[in-house]
Amino acid sequence: MTLCSLREVLDHARAGGYGVGAFNVTDIEQVEAVLDAAAATNSPVIVQTIAGASAFASDELYWDLLLRTVDHYPQIPVVVHLDHGPDFETCKRAVDAGFSSVMIDGSLDPVTHKPTSFEANVEVTKQVVAYARERGVSIEAELGTIGGSKDGATHAEIVLADPEEAKRFVEETGVDALAVAIGTSHGAYKFTSPPDGTVLRMDLIETIAALIPDTHLVMHGSSSLPAHLRAVINAHGGGLPESWGVPDEEKARSTKLGVTKINQGMDSHMAYAAAMRVALAADPLAADPAPAAKAGRAAMSAIIAERMGIFGQAGHAGDYVGTPVREAAALSLA
Repeated sequence: MTLCSLREVLDHARAGGYGVGAFNVTDIEQVEAVLDAAAATNSPVIVQTIAGASAFASDELYWDLLLRTVDHYPQIPVVVHLDHGPDFETCKRAVDAGFSSVMIDGSLDPVTHKPTSFEANVEVTKQVVAYARERGVSIEAELGTIGGSKDGATHAEIVLADPEEAKRFVEETGVDALAVAIGTSHGAYKFTSPPDGTVLRMDLIETIAALIPDTHLVMHGSSSLPAHLRAVINAHGGGLPESWGVPDEEKARSTKLGVTKINQGMDSHMAYAAAMRVALAADPLAADPAPAAKAGRAAMSAIIAERMGIFGQAGHAGDYVGTPVREAAALSLA
């Protein structure tokens, strides 16, 4: 199998009536956890990361190792995606490194972290589209503001997407996928009570999907924040507040309303952290972090495999043979 473009993988997902999970990773054993889950469930998958999110001093070193790890899983279609690229230069670096998909998040000013104007969002998105598309790389953008914290440091308010603006945005930029704010939120603290129709605006998905039928919709901030994982973390030195995330049934329902890409970061990181904390507590003399990291990798892989079943992607890895990204670019320019 090949490193696939986001557009190709999501086109097949739409045709098959399922969603594809995009799982955030911050280290190589987490990349392995995602790919192991995909191999075990025979799933196409999106591995994504945020610039500066790893413990590596260099994004380029980490990204190169990530891409080399993907080479060891030739049996599954894999997209390597930059999540929330804050500006053109960061997206360019990811394209040049070999990513098959990038997200330009022009919804927030990268310095002030405040919502930008529609026009500013369009301008930077068009820059990224022009650079990425001629290299066969797919482009995701964001409209509205998906609240919460992507990096644990800065917090953004929620600004719901406007359907008519979504239509105009796609017409002006030509992006392959669009993250639309429907009330979900990034981070380990989302809702103070179980979300209902007044918080999660699933109706917006249907409305926007009808207006931009050729553009894939993306659900960000979709983690469920499992209470049992929070309890394990807190029982071993953590301090996560009680919070509710997006119910699994709502994520599954979104794939029938128009969503083909479902982002998940916090749930799998909670599983990883909980298992690591338990392993470290069980061996007070432990100094080598590898056994705890191994436990974390296994727990992360297990929850991701479970979500692949919920999203519907399980069993679909063999449905098609992917086109290499650079080959696809050459064909499109011929």
